[in-house]
Amino acid sequence: MIATQTISISRVKESRIREVDFANIPFGRIYTDHMFIADYRNGEWRNFRIIPYGYIPISPATPALHYGQAIFEGMKAYRGPEGEALVFRPHDNWMRMNISGERMCMPHIPEELFMESLATLIDLDRAWIPSTPGASLYIRPFMFSADEYIGIKASTDFTFMIILCPVGAYYSTPVKVRIETRYTRAIEGGTGYAKAGGNYGGAIYPAKLAQDKGYHQLIWTDGKTHEYIEESGTMNVAFIMNDTLVTPALTDTILAGITRDSVIKLAKSWGWKVEERKISVRELIEGLERGTVTEAFGMGTAATIAPIELIGYGEKDYKLPPVSERKYGNRILEELDGIKRGIKPDPFNWVVRM
Repeated sequence: MIATQTISISRVKESRIREVDFANIPFGRIYTDHMFIADYRNGEWRNFRIIPYGYIPISPATPALHYGQAIFEGMKAYRGPEGEALVFRPHDNWMRMNISGERMCMPHIPEELFMESLATLIDLDRAWIPSTPGASLYIRPFMFSADEYIGIKASTDFTFMIILCPVGAYYSTPVKVRIETRYTRAIEGGTGYAKAGGNYGGAIYPAKLAQDKGYHQLIWTDGKTHEYIEESGTMNVAFIMNDTLVTPALTDTILAGITRDSVIKLAKSWGWKVEERKISVRELIEGLERGTVTEAFGMGTAATIAPIELIGYGEKDYKLPPVSERKYGNRILEELDGIKRGIKPDPFNWVVRM
């Protein structure tokens, strides 16, 4: 058990699963019957419990509301061929969450706490894992300050939670993106590499401006010069340039995506040419104009492998070849999806059965 403690479980009287149309699942709108909660008090994790999903009481003075002291992760579980829950790379999410926590002055989450709470919750709500094609169970672990203090200092009390929701595709069509050269998502020395809530909150307004013009998302550029590609609003990005998979090298302004890492490992194992390096906006636009950039796609847990059909820059839109013609992105999507669902070999032992 977790640090000699058990997880108390309070079950719902009646499941809400019958209310769900699993053939039509909007992303992030439907939640399973239960949720996990743990408290960090007096320097230790305690009070591990699973209770019915619902609203929770918090102090209106918590720094999570006033100063954004909150972090989160995202992962997915898939229904395997024998009905088992297949969770993709959860240990990597645990490690990344602690990297974010260190940057945000938040306590370390022990691996045993993370994995056992996750496994127990998924087992309890196992019936919610969709079996419909393209669907999965999205897993959202998160932590926030639970202090009751309005003041700028490192908090001492925290709450760690996990909620689950069945989801369909995040993007139902190929994605249209716009290169952002005015607003900044992250700057060197900041929190860009962490999954901190404020990173995403500050990105909503410039993303909305792009969405008002018909784009789905932005491609962010570096905060100093806006000359180099970084990542998109919900995913890392990659391009096929002269038959080479090219993606921006990780810095402290770019999230170290687990899907990104999976794509790179797969591509290298197949003998593909892979480059992790700076990509200038000029290089990308010239490649689009000359036809040497033949594919572009996003990489993320929610987005999976999201083909980019159009890239806007300045007053011009650059269209990429049809998705049906993309041998690189399509192969990666098919392989990753097969591994996650247990129908293809898992050479890197990424899938954890729960």
